[in-house]
Amino acid sequence: MISVSELLSVLRPLHLCIGKTGHITQVGRGFDKLGQRDLTGRRFLEMFEILRPSQPRNMAETLDLAGQVLRLRLRSEPDILLRGLVIADQQGGAIVDLSFGIAVVDAVQRFGLTAKDFAASDLAVELLFLQEAKSSAMSASFSLNARLNGARLAAEAEALTDGLTGLHNRRALDGALSQLSKTRTDFAVLHIDLDKFKQVNDTLGHAVGDALLKQAASVMRRCTRQDDLLVRAGGDEFVIICPGLVDELRLSELSQTLIKGLSAPITVDATEVAIGASVGVATSTPSTQHDAAHIIERADIALYAAKRSGRGRHVIWTPALGTRLNDLDIPHVSSR
Repeated sequence: MISVSELLSVLRPLHLCIGKTGHITQVGRGFDKLGQRDLTGRRFLEMFEILRPSQPRNMAETLDLAGQVLRLRLRSEPDILLRGLVIADQQGGAIVDLSFGIAVVDAVQRFGLTAKDFAASDLAVELLFLQEAKSSAMSASFSLNARLNGARLAAEAEALTDGLTGLHNRRALDGALSQLSKTRTDFAVLHIDLDKFKQVNDTLGHAVGDALLKQAASVMRRCTRQDDLLVRAGGDEFVIICPGLVDELRLSELSQTLIKGLSAPITVDATEVAIGASVGVATSTPSTQHDAAHIIERADIALYAAKRSGRGRHVIWTPALGTRLNDLDIPHVSSR
């Protein structure tokens, strides 16, 4: 037959038995998690402070609180509020049934409590299950959101990226130009066309052509700044947007460096292949600062002028070139 003390240990893991002298005679196993294994033999009122409804001074006054809900705490660490109920044992002593009350979530986190540390009928167990379910749901939600955000960002990046070269595409270019217009940022546009690319592509095949385009992208990354936007505009045409760079000398140096890099021969399938490049440059001015379309058009005009000048060179747009391609009717335009 199970004894009363064994029954209490099973049913009420967090309990105390107090003798008629006020000394603790039995401690529930739940106190192990609180680091309180030496309560047996100690005076109850020396180990616990009863805060409400009153503060008893001896065992008799403690028994007077039978049937009332107590608020109490340990006088030593850990400092955590407890909820208790005093039950007289008819032998001059008492049983104090304890719980964490509204502090249960804090207690679970601080002491690593599980359902086994509570009475099976304790509402705290239901709260534990709810808390665990909430944590699991939140974890799953965060994981799902992370995956969805990752997929969304990947899709957005893919939508703005040229699949062959890894540079940005026309859609990204339009967005960048719109942003530059809104922020009133000075910038330059370099429009680049690969010379002799079509001939190489037609005679040696698309595999060689693709290799040349990838090489061109690599050269542009190597020659430009981190903040510059590199765009494959289509076929063998590229656009570079340089925010904050409008100095013509620096733009000429950048153009020459690009042309030199793009003209270097590469070996594809044991065949050495060389092409070249022409560059048209236009910069924002007080009158065109917020009209990106006009600056792009002027870079196109400058590029056409560079190609008509003999290719393999760069031209920076000036008013003498006009504002439309049809204006460019002179047979030769000197490069800069």
